[in-house]
Amino acid sequence: MDRRDFLKTSSAAAATAGLGIAAPAVLSPAKADARQETLLIVSESGPNNIDIQGVGTNVPGYEASWNSYDRLLTHAMKTEPNGTQYYDRDKIIPELAEDVAISDMSATFKLRKDATFHDGAPVTAKDVKYSLDRAVTVGGFPTFQMSAGSLTKPEQFVIVDDHTVRVDFLRKDRLTIPDLAVIVPCVINSELVKKHATDADPWGLEFTKQNEAGSGAYKITRWTPGSEVVFERNDSWKCGPLPKIKRVIWRMVPSAGNRRALLERGDADISYDLPNKDFVELKENGKLTIVSTPYSNGIQYIGMNVAIPPFDNLKVRQAVAATIPYQKIMDAVLFGLAKPLFGAAPGTPVTPTWPQPHGYVTDLAKAKQLLSEAGFPDGFETTLSFDLGFAGVNEPLCVLTQESLAQIGIKTTINKIPGANWRTELNKKTMPLFTNVFSGWLDYPEYFFYWCYHGQNSVFNTVNYKSPEMDRLIDSARAAAAIDDTAAYNKDVEGFVALAFHDIPRIPLYQPYVNVAMQKTISGYQYWFHRRLDYRAMVKG
Repeated sequence: MDRRDFLKTSSAAAATAGLGIAAPAVLSPAKADARQETLLIVSESGPNNIDIQGVGTNVPGYEASWNSYDRLLTHAMKTEPNGTQYYDRDKIIPELAEDVAISDMSATFKLRKDATFHDGAPVTAKDVKYSLDRAVTVGGFPTFQMSAGSLTKPEQFVIVDDHTVRVDFLRKDRLTIPDLAVIVPCVINSELVKKHATDADPWGLEFTKQNEAGSGAYKITRWTPGSEVVFERNDSWKCGPLPKIKRVIWRMVPSAGNRRALLERGDADISYDLPNKDFVELKENGKLTIVSTPYSNGIQYIGMNVAIPPFDNLKVRQAVAATIPYQKIMDAVLFGLAKPLFGAAPGTPVTPTWPQPHGYVTDLAKAKQLLSEAGFPDGFETTLSFDLGFAGVNEPLCVLTQESLAQIGIKTTINKIPGANWRTELNKKTMPLFTNVFSGWLDYPEYFFYWCYHGQNSVFNTVNYKSPEMDRLIDSARAAAAIDDTAAYNKDVEGFVALAFHDIPRIPLYQPYVNVAMQKTISGYQYWFHRRLDYRAMVKG
């Protein structure tokens, strides 16, 4: 797609947003205002579902939901030493609630009485209860996310009056309140969704997949899957300062070269999934603002499905871990824009933190020996899968890994899975070898390990790893955190990290960076735990 085609295909949006062919020397005030108040984002892939509680909603879907729905709680922002605005993990503040009272075993939320949904209906306690009931009932990722904060039963959510809701705690859990500030427990227009519910679809998931039912700062006025999403500001929003940006046009442009060209010409305002080489070059030429922030509680990893031979063999997994071309990936794929999670010096003790480096390095002689000891002296054949929605990093990473594995006799066929299907395929747990990113929304080690290593977790434990000792350590750490037993907590975290490195079902590669390129006229970027753009604080001027 060249510049002319890009602008042609967005002509309907461009006509109203002032984003068409190069502006004349003198703009009318109306057109100048339209350009000023419209944010144009280009990315590799877009949402497959705009309902975060839907089935298989992908990562871009987080962005759509975050900006169009409200939650009871949110996080305050803090300024990092490099000037980046970063969510404050430890400072949670009201959003749709105007007041919160937390007691020993419950929290009571007083709702804003002037908050309305996008169709004008008032937001009431029954909408909050419906939304929380839905989240803990629909199953899959949303329900497991709620369970991470010990929110599992509709009976926990009690309507006190039209504008008051109480959340009862099942147990002391320091993750309960933070879990109410993530994307999943968003507040949904219950009456609107109920009109579209059926016996086969009691929660109206088919309707909300393509129709937004929120009260958030932005309304989704148009969504063409695989092409664009258009947001219009909700001028009746009451949960924060009214955003400066009136309109957001988010377009899917698969070619990284075209995304870069659109940025450099000034035809696009923001992009955040260019190849790292482009970010390095763009930063050096100084014409755009480049912000790089490490994923909070996140890693890119190689996963091995321990339920599928030969990856059920520990020595095979160790052999693969000794084969990964770690430094080549850092240099040739990431251009240094990531934090290495490999090569810890021998004897380095694990710490009660996450992420942290493991001790593996590329050692083909050791890998061949381990593979022979595992009973595969001549290697074997398998597939190596990745999410095509993030091909800019995933594809070269897999090619380098494929080349390295071939040197010890493991012959891999690379399997490219479309981004819209990735989450569904991942949850089937049929891929023997794959690369993926996981970033825990709640920035605590036990949260990450609950999702990725606990045997009872059927969503993100995509490597089918089961260890009673791992489960015990994770559960014990959560219990220790709830009562502020630091010594016991640290011991448990050190224990489950060491066990993960020994059993190595996942091979941590690096802690990725969120890299965002934007025009110098754009300000207000904030880093959030979900790693997507928050339009509410952004300014163009």
